[in-house]
Amino acid sequence: MLLTLVSLDDFFGRNMCLISFQWQPLSDQPLMMVANRDEFHERPSTQSHWWPEHPHVLAGKDLEAGGTWMGVTKSGYFAALTNVRQLPSHRQGQISRGHLVKDYLIAQEDPQTYAEGIADQAHLYDGFNLIIGNQRQCIFISNRNQHTQPLALHAGIYGLSNASLDTPWPKTLYAKKQLEMHAQGQNMTMPLLNRRQTYPQVEQPDTGIGQPWETLLSAPFIVSPSYGTRASSMLTIKQNHVEWIEQSFDHTGSLNHEVRESFYIKSI
Repeated sequence: MLLTLVSLDDFFGRNMCLISFQWQPLSDQPLMMVANRDEFHERPSTQSHWWPEHPHVLAGKDLEAGGTWMGVTKSGYFAALTNVRQLPSHRQGQISRGHLVKDYLIAQEDPQTYAEGIADQAHLYDGFNLIIGNQRQCIFISNRNQHTQPLALHAGIYGLSNASLDTPWPKTLYAKKQLEMHAQGQNMTMPLLNRRQTYPQVEQPDTGIGQPWETLLSAPFIVSPSYGTRASSMLTIKQNHVEWIEQSFDHTGSLNHEVRESFYIKSI
């Protein structure tokens, strides 16, 4: 069956991701995060870079709407975003969700305060899941599901796709397991979330998008001519140091660019 661009765009508003992260605020390494960015190949964007207009921000950029999906600052503030699958009739956002990440990274505001401001304006965005933090706090907020108010996360390993936090979709469970193995030194290969096989229909969620799309999107690393995993990222934040790796892929799933950054954290 033909998968059309219009059908997927109607349900998602385009960009989606798969994220897993280990949050340990009292350790020497507060954050380890891995993510796959899934997007239409036609949508223009840049690889991660230091933004000339905001030189403390390291992130990719969506050239269509101006936002971003994941990034970090020289002071160790971080943010990442996934979209929530929703019916076309529920889409009414006036502002691109990528601005939630961009604005936080630029402002480097207290995470709790920033999230509370989002909660007051959540109706301006289509469905989103947002993770923001620094070395001391990690906050999750969504305008769908049960976390429409800021949730301060305790230490643990979390998974996030296009439902609520830790919804046990097969790809989300896979991402958490891959990160756990990496943290234990058992899996050091990049990209970490590299499974390209889809899951059986009986294991897939039913989100209303139709079986062909459910199957294609069940893979942690998506490969198709029109839509797929365009980047895989790993962010590690230690007490005084940040490491960033981003690999970009073309429509065949072949690696075509890599960014590596390593820097010491600067106090604001």
